[in-house]
Amino acid sequence: MKLGILETGAPPEEIRGRYGSYPSMFRRLLGEDAYDYAVFDVAAGELPQGVEACGAWLVTGSSAGVYDSLPWIAPLEDFLRAAKGRAPLIGVCFGHQVMAQAFGGKVIKSPKGWGLGLQRYRVHETRGWMDGAEPIAVPGSHQDQVVEAPEGASVLAGNDFCTLGMLDYGQRAISIQLHPEFEPDYAKALIETRRGTRLTQEEADKAVMSYEQPDDRVRVGGWLARFIEG
Repeated sequence: MKLGILETGAPPEEIRGRYGSYPSMFRRLLGEDAYDYAVFDVAAGELPQGVEACGAWLVTGSSAGVYDSLPWIAPLEDFLRAAKGRAPLIGVCFGHQVMAQAFGGKVIKSPKGWGLGLQRYRVHETRGWMDGAEPIAVPGSHQDQVVEAPEGASVLAGNDFCTLGMLDYGQRAISIQLHPEFEPDYAKALIETRRGTRLTQEEADKAVMSYEQPDDRVRVGGWLARFIEG
């Protein structure tokens, strides 16, 4: 299958050379040879010619906010609305937020602050592409949150900090606030780029320490792969 990755952002320049782009992280998570990958640099104005260009679509994370007045966000939302029901859609972090907004939900910069480090979500509902209702622990890095789900969407997982952490919109469209594509080394390096600027020393220390615990990245990556394959 051809999997289209809608690239909406990039890691900080100072660590990009070590860890690669967001599409490369998803290729490592899902398997380099699992799909025929096609990458579209949406943040640079590149969108697919049509929904039929790929068999499934995945929207990456970004440092942008979905409420920002950036010229590429509205066309991306138009594409997602056109694709819904015609191909499997997955959104991750910013992708989660832009899908929710495109389909009628609401996203804000949360007054709760950062969701940072290894985040644990309770699973409220399961689907056939999941492997049970055990909680998941997956890297997180976000200030924005979906605070109102679109009409008809189901909440699959979340926690007290981020209640709408994983959504099923129906018509083969899902999204998750967490980052299964983030390897722990990258997640820690990302924190260090923000230490003392966007993050306090205490916030950074706590988040880095969280990665001493095991995570469920591979498990959730399996969910996404089974969802794509139907």
